[in-house]
Amino acid sequence: MPLVGSGGLVADAAARSGAVAAFNVITLEHVEAVIAGAEAVGSPVILQISENAVKYRRGQVEPLARAAAEAARLAGVDVALHLDHVKSDALLRQAGSAGFSSVMYDAAHLPYEENLAATRAAADWAHAQGLWIEAELGEVGGKDGAAPLDAHAPGARTSPEEARTFVAESGVDALAVAVGSSHAMTSRTAVLDHELLGRLRSALDVPLVLHGSSGVPDGELAAAVRGGIAKVNIGTALNIAMTGAIRQVLADRPEAVDSRKYLTAGRQAMAETVSSLIGVLGGAVVPASRSGV
Repeated sequence: MPLVGSGGLVADAAARSGAVAAFNVITLEHVEAVIAGAEAVGSPVILQISENAVKYRRGQVEPLARAAAEAARLAGVDVALHLDHVKSDALLRQAGSAGFSSVMYDAAHLPYEENLAATRAAADWAHAQGLWIEAELGEVGGKDGAAPLDAHAPGARTSPEEARTFVAESGVDALAVAVGSSHAMTSRTAVLDHELLGRLRSALDVPLVLHGSSGVPDGELAAAVRGGIAKVNIGTALNIAMTGAIRQVLADRPEAVDSRKYLTAGRQAMAETVSSLIGVLGGAVVPASRSGV
């Protein structure tokens, strides 16, 4: 199948009061695992490449993006490609030529007015290129190795009133909201503020996105989807699955040197994690491919 638009998948999910899973990928094994896991349960999926992943790939976005696009072409389900947590304007401007249908522009670390101005400029540019754009208001902690924000710290939660103004003035197509999750969590102990999520859903007319979902237990994730989350970002959970499987193979076979042996186990573990999490989110087959953003 050809790549489809992220915006279409998110809109479809929101229309059925569900959520589309968006998995961050770093290697080709991640890409293959996400697609295999989605195919196993017959669900569309979004592949996300973050700015940090681009830095890991020697600052080059196209090699992994092109590989992901080709894997999507061979997939049996709809697959979209999303450029995640972009702070660099130079990287943002490579999104379209690299095959992405959507971007998440991350200025949430800036004071509100600076976040709004930077995001509005990014949204204007993205829309002129036909790209769907997501932003963040409030700060989901844990990015770039930083400690999670205290639940009561300024900026640790998204204000519904501020969010309404931000969305209207920035022109973004979706908003990542801070409701209690945190990036890079390795334990699933996050407790979400569902009352706040309900107020955000009532205040906004764009899809809501949950970041830092690897640390959110299944029941909390399912409740967040029922509460209005239409896109769920997952990254660390895949790395936990891959690393655990590789460690087990090497512990059982310390003489192993063929990377295919342990990478196969890592890829399979990630695929199983993908299938499981899509099931938690209520993923289902979308009847027709979506080509628009």
